[in-house]
Amino acid sequence: MRHHPAVVLVAVLLSTLALPVSLTGASVALPDIGRDLDAGLAGVQWVVNGYNATFASFMLATGALADLFGRRRVYAIGVAVFAAGGLLASVAESILLLDVARALAGVGAAAAATSASALLAGTFQGRAQARAFGVFGTTIGVGLAFGPSIAGLLIEGFGWRAVFAAPALAACAVLALVPLLPESRQPHPGRVDWPGTVSFTAALLLLIFGFVQGPEYGWAAPVIIAAFAAAAALLVAFVRVERRRADPMFDLALLASPRFLGICLAAATIVAVLVPLLVYLPSYLTTVVGLSAGAAGATLILLTAPTLVLPLLSGALTRLVPATAVTVVSVAVVAVGAAWATVLGPHADTATLAGPLLTIGVGVGLSIGLLDAIAIGSVAPARAATGAGMINTARLTSETVAIAVVGAVLASTTAGRLADPGFTGGLRTVLWSMAGLAAAAAVTVAVLVRRGAARVSPAETVTEAEPAAGPTAA
Repeated sequence: MRHHPAVVLVAVLLSTLALPVSLTGASVALPDIGRDLDAGLAGVQWVVNGYNATFASFMLATGALADLFGRRRVYAIGVAVFAAGGLLASVAESILLLDVARALAGVGAAAAATSASALLAGTFQGRAQARAFGVFGTTIGVGLAFGPSIAGLLIEGFGWRAVFAAPALAACAVLALVPLLPESRQPHPGRVDWPGTVSFTAALLLLIFGFVQGPEYGWAAPVIIAAFAAAAALLVAFVRVERRRADPMFDLALLASPRFLGICLAAATIVAVLVPLLVYLPSYLTTVVGLSAGAAGATLILLTAPTLVLPLLSGALTRLVPATAVTVVSVAVVAVGAAWATVLGPHADTATLAGPLLTIGVGVGLSIGLLDAIAIGSVAPARAATGAGMINTARLTSETVAIAVVGAVLASTTAGRLADPGFTGGLRTVLWSMAGLAAAAAVTVAVLVRRGAARVSPAETVTEAEPAAGPTAA
């Protein structure tokens, strides 16, 4: 059967659009979910955290499975699992079932995302491949930018269940195109790193469990202490496993490069500010400010819209100044935006929030695509795929932990209600903390990339100057 590249592009873009919409859409729906299912804050938090945690944990493992068993096969399974999780979430009558469905959808999303990139790379070559990945990156930006507003309209028109049903139905449409997609696999695929996958996944889930359930059970509760201790022990085990394996899923040796480490830190810091705001700001705008779900989603466009335009500008900037300098500036701009966002309050309107939200969005937009290009250019060509997988895992892990930590702070300041009194003060505390951490990260990144500059070869300098609009995780 002849496989048409346009069909591959349509299928990949449709599934790619559904993944960030499923994340940002769920965040807008959280207040309605809590009221409808009579769920506490901890249970509601797992709607987002369960999806993100499994997405982050299974990215590298599903990539290895795709190389081993075929990209189309794993892509189809991933899309099917994502669709099943979404449909199950849309009919869930209890918060427990909803949380399980979301965790299942995250596993499917990981398989679909990693296989989608491989399908594009195998279908397009040369300039066509660059254009395809440019559209791919833009699609992710569209999903992030308009996910909250789309979700708000769905909630107002059909209720919160539509937020999960709509991406699932889009995934079902993609499944109809799967027979038209080409099959491919690595000529010499490696083995799946199951010990690394299991130890990393278990450690991340236990860490998230500790932060999410800590305010409810009490931070001194034996189960919370045990969760944090087990998470630490599993992370130590994960490091030991990865250092001993010939084909680790997470190549810790790459972190010996100051330049690569700095870029991973920048990527992790930026999403650690952006994504928690996408998750908790809608709840603040609806419960404290009094906006409708649709209006709250529209307000968040100020935060995400720059991600559609600025990746093109960052490419032009790198012709005038070093790409690493743009990276440091982007982290610093995010820090300024987070500090400025502390102006929020019960009477804050869109005009009040426009400045800080746009500032954070500018910092995020400047970094999209650029960080991936620098990270890949910082490692040997044979390890490019591993480098890309590591920076995406760093993003997803950082945003998942950040969501849980911010949720724990807000749960403590609001007594688990996400409402004033306590919500405004808690959110301001979070924003000041984000600003301080991002500012410290900007300084650290500057030091690391400067230290690693002497190790950059001329070929890597060319790569850095022309960033690709490759896939980025949300």
